Amino acid sequence: MGRSWTTSERISDRGVLGAPCPAAPRRITPVGGAPAPPLRGGSTPSRSPRAAARGWHPQPAAPRRIHTHPPVYPAPRGGRRGLGRARPVSPHRGVGVGAGGGRLRVSPAGSGWALNRRSAADRTRPPARSPRTAGWAQASPRHRSPPAAGPSRRGHPQPTTKVARVVRVGTENPAGGRVHHRPAAVQRRRRGKAPPMDLVIRNARVIDGTGGASYRADVGVQDGRITAIHREEERGPRLTGQANLDAQGLALAPGFIDMHAHSDLALLRDPDHSAKAAQGVTLEVIGQDGLSYAPVDDRTLAQVRQAITGWNGDGGDIDFTWRTVGGYLDALDSAHGGRGIAVNAAYLIPQGTVRMYAMGWEDRPATPAELDRMRQLVADGMREGAVGMSSGLTYTPGMYADDSELTELCRVVAAHNGYYCPHHRSYGAGALQAYEEMVRLTRTAHCPLHLAHATMNFGVNKGKAPDLLTLLDAALADGADITLDTYPYTPGCTTLVAMLPSWASEGGPDAIRARLLDDSTAEKIRHHMEVIGADGCHGVPIEWDTIEISGVSDPGLASCVGKTIAESAAQRGEEPWVTARRLLLNDNLGSTILQHVGHEENVQEIMRHRVHTGGSDGILQGFKPHPRAYGTFPQYLGKYARELGVMSLEETVAHLTSRPAARLRLPDRGVVREGYRADLVLFDPDTVAAGSTFDAPRTLPTGIPHVLIDGRFVMRDGRRTDVLAGRSVRRTH
Repeated sequence: MGRSWTTSERISDRGVLGAPCPAAPRRITPVGGAPAPPLRGGSTPSRSPRAAARGWHPQPAAPRRIHTHPPVYPAPRGGRRGLGRARPVSPHRGVGVGAGGGRLRVSPAGSGWALNRRSAADRTRPPARSPRTAGWAQASPRHRSPPAAGPSRRGHPQPTTKVARVVRVGTENPAGGRVHHRPAAVQRRRRGKAPPMDLVIRNARVIDGTGGASYRADVGVQDGRITAIHREEERGPRLTGQANLDAQGLALAPGFIDMHAHSDLALLRDPDHSAKAAQGVTLEVIGQDGLSYAPVDDRTLAQVRQAITGWNGDGGDIDFTWRTVGGYLDALDSAHGGRGIAVNAAYLIPQGTVRMYAMGWEDRPATPAELDRMRQLVADGMREGAVGMSSGLTYTPGMYADDSELTELCRVVAAHNGYYCPHHRSYGAGALQAYEEMVRLTRTAHCPLHLAHATMNFGVNKGKAPDLLTLLDAALADGADITLDTYPYTPGCTTLVAMLPSWASEGGPDAIRARLLDDSTAEKIRHHMEVIGADGCHGVPIEWDTIEISGVSDPGLASCVGKTIAESAAQRGEEPWVTARRLLLNDNLGSTILQHVGHEENVQEIMRHRVHTGGSDGILQGFKPHPRAYGTFPQYLGKYARELGVMSLEETVAHLTSRPAARLRLPDRGVVREGYRADLVLFDPDTVAAGSTFDAPRTLPTGIPHVLIDGRFVMRDGRRTDVLAGRSVRRTH
């Protein structure tokens, strides 16, 4: 029997976008310390006459490396007593030859396979398993005890060295990379003993999310995970399934990840949630723009419900049983009678809500005690499962925080392996300076940065997207950890009350109404908005003909929806500010708006960038919501990939899947790969399109017939099923 060897290698790490680092050095050394024979192509031939007789000859060495994402395969079995049957040497594999013909198979660079050969005697023992079953594998620091010395049944000396093995232990490899364990079902399939899988998707064009070329394959799903991928060109029996789906003419991709969503209450309110499920979204990141519903106390909850009525409704139909981040995530998991939610959801701690909780709506620096309280709230939320922290720095009270306060909170986020997601201080006047501020403070805090809806809006920024990308490229080249998201539309969407200057919002909703009711104060607000440029309107004097009312909380004001403030004012024969002031008071500050201030050339330039991801920023409330809430992801695929050719289809899918998964540090989502979760979308590349328009914003997309979460159909044949497969996705420590 061949002598056993162990490998010693440095696993290459990957950056946030999964780009492989240069190949790591590799050697093969017996654990006992004796020098190992060289890999194939070395000067030492096999010591086994049997191996030499079977055609194993030295060949030129090939460069090798271990990828961090592909799975670790066990050595194939066959031949007598489990030894590998000799075959002609393939130029596509590297082979280390040990004494007596024992072999370690090592993948060449780029193949992504690593095979750890065990001796026949060693394989008689079942492999040990770690009690942790997160689904990742790494070389165990423990080794098997050596078998007893003496001749084997084949007449060769028994190995006296210890053999490294592969066990399932957790998500992180000590060398910094991740190595995937091939599921047991796949191992059985390779040996021809696997039972039929739950589902086989046949004849699909697989766009795997990496940005690489697509390929034809059958994909098998078992117990909520992808357990087999059989490419069209591969030999061997095809996959068998208890259920089969013919995907001829369809592309199969990982489920889309919405990096900026406002479904905080919609997930609890609406089990259908077709707005996102029909787009192929399988995970949303909520808690955005610094305002959401946890952590809170009773006072803060009442205030935040009123402050963001325009985003999520007032929540009168929601049972607010929670007060903590963990409690909110538990509420998602137990929603709808314990069945869960429509799609998965991850949560960002809202910095504005945290400040509101600790010190109210006051426009002043935090005291040391208040800052400590905010730090504690953020730390608690991160421990309870949040993936990071958001800010809305044109929304009160979060905008009252200075850089030093934000930096301290970002240090807490970084300590828990989260990221900071700011809606920064301006997308208009001084936008570049506002972006630079976020880059600077997160680098000071050593905190990863994700820029929310990273646009360059208003007339002052027309054609200036290259300036923003130059700023980001310089920071990235210097080692900064930065990503961003955008939506593929030019108008923005927010609330009408957000346009007010920050001083007019100090003290909260009741104080705002009191100022609007006072004529002299209201005139001061008008002058600030129309002449100076309020910080709520990004430092740009407001243009009322760009402000379209998209929703109202009072149905009696529905006649205002679909008209700009300027149009409504002209119909009434009054000044626009008079119309806006009346609407704010009559609608209890709950009106939402579309703000037509974007530029198409900026939108396209930014979406091409290598750190870009997709985010809908979808507000689902109102009579006429922004169509991005129902159309962002098919808009990327149909308009920008197929029609305009801004990016290839494969690259577009990567922006919507693996890139956001990498930012969220999700070890088993975002790629179509064996061992990954079966969060999948099937779409027709020739017909996929957003159905939603500004006139009919709730129309569902076309060309997306099937969506699966954890291997269960949430959309089938273009219709929403009754499956609630979504759960909270929590940061683990």
